[in-house]
Amino acid sequence: MTSPDPLHLPPLTMRWYSRPDSSAAPVVVTGAFDVLHVGHVRFLSDVRGRHSPLIVGVEDDTRVRGWKGPTRPVNPAEERAEMLAALRCVDGVFVISGPAEVADWDSYADLLRPLGMAALAFTTGDPYTEEKRRGAEALGADAWVLPLTEGRSTSAALNRLARSL
Repeated sequence: MTSPDPLHLPPLTMRWYSRPDSSAAPVVVTGAFDVLHVGHVRFLSDVRGRHSPLIVGVEDDTRVRGWKGPTRPVNPAEERAEMLAALRCVDGVFVISGPAEVADWDSYADLLRPLGMAALAFTTGDPYTEEKRRGAEALGADAWVLPLTEGRSTSAALNRLARSL
């Protein structure tokens, strides 16, 4: 099976769930944020403590399912966006849509460019670290690598839950 040609796939799109009040250059974080846990909260709070505003991009259900399998996401994108928007540390949330195969940083750069972002934040060990660094550089933004809360991930939480049933 050959990989789809990204030149023939539709581009990524953004739909605002909640827009930030500030017009200042934001720090942007993207991810699935499927089952909100303390690792997410610590990461987002740390980012917000370093810069304001913080805007979070939530990957839509089709994209998460394509990356993580048919049982994910557990929660639909609208609910994940609502949970994130309710956090004090988050100033705005948008949902990212497009084919799961479109995950290159040229596509993300095209999506994020209108935000005029100051930085792109992600955690240590992110499998897309180098791509995110290149994407931030292409956007004239800083790349912030923050520590991961060990043992706290959506997959770890779902595994703990499955073992307890």
